[in-house]
Amino acid sequence: MGSLRSSFHLCLFLAFVSFVLLFRPSRSQRVADAPAPAPSAFDCNGVLLTYDFQRGQRLRPFVRDPNEQAWAFNATATILNSGTTNLKAWEFLIGFRHREILVSASSAILTDGSSFPYSTPNDSATSFSGSPNPDLKYPIEVAGDPSQIRAQISIGGTFFGSPPPAAPLPSSLSLADPAFSCPSPAAPSNTSLATCCLPNPDFTPNTTTNSSDVDVSDSYLPRRSGDLTISYDVIQAFDSSYLALVTIDNHSPLGRLDNWHLSWEWMRDEFIYSMKGAYPLLVDATDCIYGRQGEYFKDLDFSKVLNCEAKPTILDLPPTRFNDTDLGRIPSCCRNGTILPASMDPSQSSSAFQVQVFKMPPDLNRTDLFPPQNWRISGSKLNPDYSCRQPIRVSPTLFPDPSGLESDTSAIASWQVVCNITTPKGASPKCCVSFSAYYNDSVVPCKTCACGCPASRGGRTCNATAPALLLPPEALLVPFDNRTDKARAWAEIKHLNVPSPMPCGDNCGVSINWHINTDYSRGWSARVTLFNWEDVPFANWFLAVEMDKAYDGYDDTYSFNGTKMGNNTIFMQGLEGLNYLVGETNGANPATDPRVPGKQQSVISFTKRATPGINVVAGDGFPSKVVFNGEECSLPDTIPTSQGFRNGGAVGVFTLVLLLVASTLLLLHQ
Repeated sequence: MGSLRSSFHLCLFLAFVSFVLLFRPSRSQRVADAPAPAPSAFDCNGVLLTYDFQRGQRLRPFVRDPNEQAWAFNATATILNSGTTNLKAWEFLIGFRHREILVSASSAILTDGSSFPYSTPNDSATSFSGSPNPDLKYPIEVAGDPSQIRAQISIGGTFFGSPPPAAPLPSSLSLADPAFSCPSPAAPSNTSLATCCLPNPDFTPNTTTNSSDVDVSDSYLPRRSGDLTISYDVIQAFDSSYLALVTIDNHSPLGRLDNWHLSWEWMRDEFIYSMKGAYPLLVDATDCIYGRQGEYFKDLDFSKVLNCEAKPTILDLPPTRFNDTDLGRIPSCCRNGTILPASMDPSQSSSAFQVQVFKMPPDLNRTDLFPPQNWRISGSKLNPDYSCRQPIRVSPTLFPDPSGLESDTSAIASWQVVCNITTPKGASPKCCVSFSAYYNDSVVPCKTCACGCPASRGGRTCNATAPALLLPPEALLVPFDNRTDKARAWAEIKHLNVPSPMPCGDNCGVSINWHINTDYSRGWSARVTLFNWEDVPFANWFLAVEMDKAYDGYDDTYSFNGTKMGNNTIFMQGLEGLNYLVGETNGANPATDPRVPGKQQSVISFTKRATPGINVVAGDGFPSKVVFNGEECSLPDTIPTSQGFRNGGAVGVFTLVLLLVASTLLLLHQ
């Protein structure tokens, strides 16, 4: 009996061993399941990115909540080119995630031109660009010289939470260049991250085409596309100075600038000696006289120097200066800072000026040329916001020979700055839209605080969260600060609730009313009205409306010049002589009457033949997007309906039928 029990136990043991051996993962499976080892300089045949956290020091004030405690830190980010091609204009993306506030970064600058201290975003990576050396050679070309294939960024700043021994490491490391693919970083230690970026074989570059540019070679980066591009072309070079042509080109079909302000940052103590076609906002040579420039250029007459600021601001000149021998005579200059979209006027879609720049040691060679960094450009209040990247070296620009011969003149060196329309976080629109229709006698106004609300300090007497009250049509001609009585009276007539305090106004400089004018079997029409509540007028204004359901049926615009431009968008501008939207003016009696807005109006007609099934009353006749002078406007949350206020039509007929039926029944009953 005992031997049988022993044999049974032995069989169970052998069966268990067989089961374990059968289902045990193979060696290759075990290796695959293990985390990938962190790359190193010895096994990366691409671009090696590393981040090393070095020090954390607790900062005052000391708080009890560890997540709110501030710590000073130092870290080193390294980019090493171990590939087979040069890495040009590199951009290193680091995904900070501990509310880091950066205060310094050596050998690099922030790609978007921001200054320090810089609060890192939580929803996107922070981008660094190389400066003064934006390019890295590849090892074969320079025999592995570390100074030419590697860049180290010493980062200093503040983070919150994660007390030692935990290290506040970022969530990601990558290159902004889509030509490279960067896997998730691995951790070779508790205080470092690393990843190896390899060329992406499926990448196709998106470049601009320009017949005046020479073919792109390996020596230069391809020109890139964007809403706005700025060319910085050196056309004359001397040992201690050079002459540059700056050209701003608008490529956005709906972007524009009025009264543009352009600024940049000199990184090597350069200064502006003279300009043509534009002028600095501040004419001052004080920083040169008391700085390194005054010590080096001892014999230079600084009374003729235009500007010595490290961050100058440049303005366009008025048209009256175009033929000025000293200041003008630069093609595309002197337009009061207005740059229109090419879809509106190609001849007005660029702006240019010349600047004479003096350099400082050690750049005293005609080939030592460095463009300024951290470019910024802005326009008027009703223009879109632009975000500019750092300049990249591109092939020298070719210009038509001034002699008129069939030849080109090449720039000595060229850089390109790409700027794109962006919406800053928390920014409010600058214009708004109201909706109305013939079948509803109320106007759906612009949203409460559509373009921002006054600060709550000082006893704000309006409600910033309550929805805007419906208005009678005539209230659109009254400034929003003076509509209270009309809104209250209309709410009483329509039996609407009135919040206390009343909703705030929209605070928009420009408002647009879109009114459904007619709707019949074969077509329909709308009326668009522009109201300018600003003191300044708008010359050469334009309006673009996106009609998702009605675009194909667009027929004509009668008082404006309207064209279909694709993407369901209808582009409108004033006819010649009528393209000037005046500013707000005083009423007939300034003591009692409210101010009167500048106003322009047109009717737009649509046919239904190309849009079968369109339901104008249900909302297909209202735009889904409205853009004025490049700025996207705020739209109402609701649209007018035909319930209850259909011009006394449907409801009145229905009531009449009920009365007739009731009368008939009474007569029969009698």
